[in-house]
Amino acid sequence: MGRDRGVELNGVRIRVVKPDELGEGEIEAWRELRAKTGAPANPFMEPEFTLTVGRVRPAARVAVLWEDGEPVGFFPYERGPLGHGRAIGLGVSDCQGAVLRAGLTVAPRELLRACGLSAWEFDNLEADQEMFVPDAAEEFASPVIDIGAGYAAYEEVLRAQSPKFLKTTLAKERRLGRQAGQVRFVFDERDPAALRALMEWKSAQYRRTGRRDRFAQEWINTLVHLLHETRTSGCSGVLSVLYVADRPVAAHFGLRSRTVLSCWFPAYDVEFAKYSPGLILHLRMAESAADEGIGMLDLGRGAAEYKDALRTGELRVHEGSSVRPGAGAALYWLSREPSRRVHSFVRSRPRLAGYAQQALNQVGRLRGN
Repeated sequence: MGRDRGVELNGVRIRVVKPDELGEGEIEAWRELRAKTGAPANPFMEPEFTLTVGRVRPAARVAVLWEDGEPVGFFPYERGPLGHGRAIGLGVSDCQGAVLRAGLTVAPRELLRACGLSAWEFDNLEADQEMFVPDAAEEFASPVIDIGAGYAAYEEVLRAQSPKFLKTTLAKERRLGRQAGQVRFVFDERDPAALRALMEWKSAQYRRTGRRDRFAQEWINTLVHLLHETRTSGCSGVLSVLYVADRPVAAHFGLRSRTVLSCWFPAYDVEFAKYSPGLILHLRMAESAADEGIGMLDLGRGAAEYKDALRTGELRVHEGSSVRPGAGAALYWLSREPSRRVHSFVRSRPRLAGYAQQALNQVGRLRGN
C-alpha cells in the first residue's frame, strides 16, 4: 500500500502507513521524539516493537503526523472490522500510546477520524498520555524495581521492607546449589532451546491456571521469536535463564532499552518449585541489569505476590478506549464495555476475585485431565 495524501488538521498533516513503509528518517525522528518525552524509556514505545508487530499483524498501521515538513508525531495501532482500533500488539504490549512532540495538540477524535477508526482500545496506556488519559475507564499500578543506585542498594531496600523474603530466597538458592547442582545464571541467553523451554513452561502455566495460552496464538509465538533476534539500543529481546547443572530451571523473556527492562514472560520448571527458582531468577536479573546500566525493571500491570515482594515503587497505566461518535462506536461499546465492567466489578471485590481464581484453577485442572 503506497502512501496517500493524508488529512490535514490545523496545520498538521496526518498520513497513515504500514510499519514497513516508514523511512529511516521517520524512524530516527520517532526515536528522538520519544527520548524527549521524559518518560521512562520503555521498549514497547520504540519503533522497533511496532515494526516487529507489523511483520505478524497485517492490520498494523502508523499514523505519521507532519508539521512544516517535519515528522512531529507517531500513533501506532491495529485496525479491525468496522473501524475498531486497538493499541499495537494489544494483549501482549505492556506500554501504549502515541509519541508526540511536546506541545503538539491534536484532538483524539480528529486523530481517530484521520485513521479511519471509530474507536481505539488500550489496556496499558502510559500515565502521561494526555491525549487519551481522559478516556480511560480504569487506572492500575505497574510495579517496578528501582536499581538505579545499584544492586547492593536494592538489596538493602529489600532487607528493610521484605527481610523474610530476601533471607528465605537466598537460602533456597544456596540449597538448590547443594541439592541439585551448580547454579548458573545467564542474563542474555541466545540459545533458542532455552526460549523453547520457557514457552513450554509458560503454556503449561496458562493451562494450569485456566487461562488462554498466549503461545498457542501463532502471531504471539512468532513475535517473541522475532524480538529475541532484535538488537537495537532502544528495544532488544533479552532471555534470562537460571541453570542448575546446565539444566534450565527458570527463565524470563522481556524487552530492554538502555535504562529499562520491561518484564514480560517469566516461567519455571515446576519440578523445582520448592526452591522458588522464579524468585531467584528475578534477583539475579536485577543484579545483572544493574551491572548493564539499567535503572529500572518494570514488572508490568497485575497483582502478584512475587511482585509485592520485589517491588520498590510503581508506575500507573490505564485501560479504556477513545471513541468517535457514530454507529461504529456504538457497536464497539456494545461488544466491549459490558465485559470490561464485569471484570472491573470482580477485581474491585477481593472475595469475588478469589472465587473467580478458584474457578479458573478448576478449569485448568480439568484441562489437564
